[in-house]
Amino acid sequence: MIIFALGFRPFFLLAGIFAVVLIGEWILAFVAGLGLANYYGAIGWHSHEMIFGFTGAVIAGFLLTAVRNWTEIPTAAGVRLAGLAALWCAGRVIPFTGGISQRWLIATVDLAFFPALAIALSVPLLRKKEKRNLIFLALLAGLFAANLLIHLEMNGYTRNTARAGIFLGLHLIVLLIVVMGGRVIPFFTERALQGFAPKRRLPMEWLSPLSVLAFLVTELLLPDSIAGGVLSALAAVSNGVRLIGWYTKRIWSVPLLWVLHVGYAWIVAGFLLKALGSFGVVPPQFTIHAFTVGGIGVLTLGMMARVSLGHTGRPLRISTSMTLAFILINLAAILRGIIPILFQQWLPPLVALSGSLWIAAFTIFLGIFTPVLTQSRANGRPG
Repeated sequence: MIIFALGFRPFFLLAGIFAVVLIGEWILAFVAGLGLANYYGAIGWHSHEMIFGFTGAVIAGFLLTAVRNWTEIPTAAGVRLAGLAALWCAGRVIPFTGGISQRWLIATVDLAFFPALAIALSVPLLRKKEKRNLIFLALLAGLFAANLLIHLEMNGYTRNTARAGIFLGLHLIVLLIVVMGGRVIPFFTERALQGFAPKRRLPMEWLSPLSVLAFLVTELLLPDSIAGGVLSALAAVSNGVRLIGWYTKRIWSVPLLWVLHVGYAWIVAGFLLKALGSFGVVPPQFTIHAFTVGGIGVLTLGMMARVSLGHTGRPLRISTSMTLAFILINLAAILRGIIPILFQQWLPPLVALSGSLWIAAFTIFLGIFTPVLTQSRANGRPG
């Protein structure tokens, strides 16, 4: 089946579907109190599934596709890829089945996904001695550890580790975005805009990910501390300077470019808000959705569109409808990540409106890209 020809196909399709289902259920749970009973609880399910479910699927689709390009060695396809996709699906479904009493089974199935993905990626990476890209295996190991902290508490083995697991998982994803964004955003910009050369300042290329890593470690050990706030400010400045070096006003004529630049800008905004929260300028509980809805939501939607077109042999151009989806996901981020800081009393309707815009954006993606992901490459090549 063509859907299992290459990793981006099933996982981007599953991510798009789950993005709609996940946020639709969250609106019902948060605003109307109609959340479904499950292993994690309503709030825990939303947090866990945004990070390890939705974003996990996007990471899988991207890395399985990228590693094949980097190594020129096939990654999981056919039955093996179908098995990975089935394992991911099982992790999403089983917490809602009669197996809630069998908590160990839920944990085992969900925890198995990242090690299985790492094994699938390690074979080509190690065979080609891709030392530079082994960092992604380390990041997957970190995501497994973060997920384990959640399941240990869910099964009564630890206390107060689930929150640490959620935030460790989130910050590892932010670190992955900073690492990959530094590679692909200037590259895509240079390729699309003839004559433009992004500025890569070597100190910023090192400081940007290292400051994020230092923040991650500090936040894990000393959550919401002044030290974390200082490192968050450093991450905001270094990544902001980095982003400025990639910028040209010409990106605004290419939606597939500006969506990536704006998505990375949301990561900068997230670190800035986190720093302000650490110093008591803004409420700390309102500093997280610039990362999630903004950074993760905007960048995943843009990357899924860009990768899907590029790896199916189609022109790197999108329709007006998809441009509208990019606008809607950014409006969702503003309504969830910025406006509640100013108008806390409006939180329930803001969650509902932001979630509705998120759903609309990913529904447009599914309408346009389901045929792309389920049909053969336009140029007849395999993949």
